[in-house]
Amino acid sequence: MHSGRAVADRIGPVGVWSFQFDRMTGADARRAAARIEQMGAGALWIPESLVSKELFAHVTLLLAATERLPLVSGIANIWARDAVAMQNGARTLAEAFPGRFILGLGVSHEPVVKRRGQTYEKPLTRMREYLDALDRARYAGPEPAEPAPRVLAALGPRMLRLAAERTAGAHPYFVPVEHTPIARAALGDGPLLAVEQAVVFETDPLTAREIAKGHMAGYLRLENYANNLKRLGWSEDDIAGPTDRLVDAIVAWGTSESIFDRIVTHLTHGADHVCIQAISRDPAVVTFEPLAEIIREIRSSNTIV
Repeated sequence: MHSGRAVADRIGPVGVWSFQFDRMTGADARRAAARIEQMGAGALWIPESLVSKELFAHVTLLLAATERLPLVSGIANIWARDAVAMQNGARTLAEAFPGRFILGLGVSHEPVVKRRGQTYEKPLTRMREYLDALDRARYAGPEPAEPAPRVLAALGPRMLRLAAERTAGAHPYFVPVEHTPIARAALGDGPLLAVEQAVVFETDPLTAREIAKGHMAGYLRLENYANNLKRLGWSEDDIAGPTDRLVDAIVAWGTSESIFDRIVTHLTHGADHVCIQAISRDPAVVTFEPLAEIIREIRSSNTIV
């Protein structure tokens, strides 16, 4: 059986993805993580951007503040640390917090890598070589009883295939629902498919789309995301606008019921897990509480198989 099945069972159908932990004090972050665990989320996904808290220190803080909640790096940048540092950080967490850390890895984006003083080239080859180096890394500490699973940030067919072949599965970010069955077909039945879905709890269309466009603006300037949308049939005009149709495809907004329906659509089209990123007009405003009802309904829904 593919290792992705065990991870899918562990994290369940729904989790939380959030940049908000980067903006919190340590004390506030511990309280927020404990609340997300109490809400019944299957996993908490935290980012690694150019301005994020250091990933392994951050994950350790949040794991120590919770009892059962799995933490996932979404996504650890392979250009930010060498493979030995990455693998031994993962080993440290997997040994200290058995079964609770999942290492999400990604090739990032050319502008980000350039700002780190490195050259972004041959990302697929780079990821393949990095996975080889992870496997070779030596370690003086006690090995965990169960190694931390790996998942890859993957959008296109070649990275999705690599995720299926070499890791527990894939984590597509900034994708419309139409990408989910394509990703599932590329992965096959076994690997984990954990899809990020941005949501806005706002029923006024103008306000909701304004908030969504603010969230989308930076991503649409990144080649990896723009190219993925073009592969799916979205036009240059859709992306440049962005058009309301694209906004609505990327960001689910409206009532809790409409957002619930979007999550269920991902799940019924092949996703094992949907990590919900709640966004608001003010990024500093914590928006976890509206997720509680959706998480509860998803976990109890008889429509999800």
